Amino acid sequence: MGKIIAVTNQKGGVGKTTTAVNTAAGVAKLGYKVLLIDIDPQGNATSGVGVDKRTVKYSAYSIMIDDIQTADAVIHTSFVNLDIVPSSIDLAAAEIELSDSEHRESKLKDSIASIKSDYDYIFIDCPPSLGLITTNALCAADTILVPIQPEYYALEGLSQLIATVRLIKRKYNPYLEIEGVLLTMYDGRLNLTQQVVQEVKKFFPKKVFSSVIPRGVRLSEAPSFGMPIMYFDKSCKGSIAYMELAKEIIENNK
Repeated sequence: MGKIIAVTNQKGGVGKTTTAVNTAAGVAKLGYKVLLIDIDPQGNATSGVGVDKRTVKYSAYSIMIDDIQTADAVIHTSFVNLDIVPSSIDLAAAEIELSDSEHRESKLKDSIASIKSDYDYIFIDCPPSLGLITTNALCAADTILVPIQPEYYALEGLSQLIATVRLIKRKYNPYLEIEGVLLTMYDGRLNLTQQVVQEVKKFFPKKVFSSVIPRGVRLSEAPSFGMPIMYFDKSCKGSIAYMELAKEIIENNK
């Protein structure tokens, strides 16, 4: 039965999609069957694994709004053990369409129930907001992975995210937990970085991954080639860091 991990942070620009793509690809490269679900209307995770979102027949929108079977929306990528349910621009309207639906918060959960047992891990790339689409991800997920950039504003949105998680736990998904907090765009030479890391560890005791993701040009370049970093440049620091994170997640879930 696949474990579902939602990669979420309502603050943009923290490396959320980079983390979703490369963690999913890293876990898959280690021999596990992985599905990546892109529910961000921007569709960057979709293009990040080499899929042209303009040409897909079915998408995450199709399974949440049109009741298309999830298996019909799955695309096999060219990367080992990695499948994707792509995004589409239609997802931008899904918030409005979902608002009138019955059981609107569990559309994604119901949709992926039929394929959950086909995968070891399912990663969901969420939009940078706490709207209905993200609520669907949190209702479907077993855990959330929270990427945080160690900067001055990093902690501002965390209390809101934690409040949302508590609300989801109380109302819809009592089993939702935090998989871990991931420090991205990390530069250990900066005093501010160290201060933020200490604050994050106070905020999330025992939940901060020991793996950290450094800043890197290669990490920024890989999406434009439609490749996860470990296929684009397996020897760069970003690739090594995401492979370490993948191993850490697998170890934590044994």
